[in-house]
Amino acid sequence: MTPLILITLVLLWQFVLLGYTFTLAGNAADEAVRAATAAAPGEREAACEQAGLDKLPGAWSGTVNCATGGGYVTADVHLDVPVLFPGTIAFPFQVDGHAGAVEEDKD
Repeated sequence: MTPLILITLVLLWQFVLLGYTFTLAGNAADEAVRAATAAAPGEREAACEQAGLDKLPGAWSGTVNCATGGGYVTADVHLDVPVLFPGTIAFPFQVDGHAGAVEEDKD
C-alpha cells in the first residue's frame, strides 16, 4: 500500500507544478504587457521582455516574446514544466501564457 500512496503523492505534486507553471506564465505575460504599455514608444519591447523575465522565479526557465504594432502590445511567455523539482530537468513540452493590451498615448 505504501508504494501506491507514494506514487499518488508524486503524481499530485507533478500536477501542482504543472498548474503553478500555467499560473506563472499567465502572470508573467500580464506583467510584461503592463510594463510595455507604460513605457515610452521606442522602449516598449525591451521593457516588456525585462518585466516578463523579472516575474519568473529562477527555477523556471523560459522565454518572453513581445510585439508592438497597430496600437496593441502582446506578450507570449513560454515556460518549461519541471519534473518533480523546479530548477532541475524539465518535460519536453512548454506551457504558454499570452496577454495583450492597448498602447497608452503619452500627451
